Amino acid sequence: MFFPEGQVQVFLYASPVDMRRSFDGLYALTRHHMNRDPLSGHLFGFFNRRVTMIKVLYFDRTGFCVWAKRLERGRFVFDWNKLVGQTDYTGLKMLLEGIEPRRIRKRYQHRSGAQ
Repeated sequence: MFFPEGQVQVFLYASPVDMRRSFDGLYALTRHHMNRDPLSGHLFGFFNRRVTMIKVLYFDRTGFCVWAKRLERGRFVFDWNKLVGQTDYTGLKMLLEGIEPRRIRKRYQHRSGAQ
């Protein structure tokens, strides 16, 4: 799986999904509930109820691909309300590694025109 990182968007479905769904079921969720085109080449992520498993659906010009990851310990996201609906490929990689992106205040801000 090789993606030009700057061009790929990742859309995360912010409700629990039955992980028995495969290509057709995830396609239907993408098309009808997320109102997105599954043929666009973007990635679409779906989580189970406990947020310990993720499935990602994408189209690679020859057909649909689905891959999954299940955590043995911990969760991908600890609060459904903090789940961001859209991210980039870097955000997805961080999520898969167990890093939750959040807003961080900078300790130092450069003042323009300050002497």
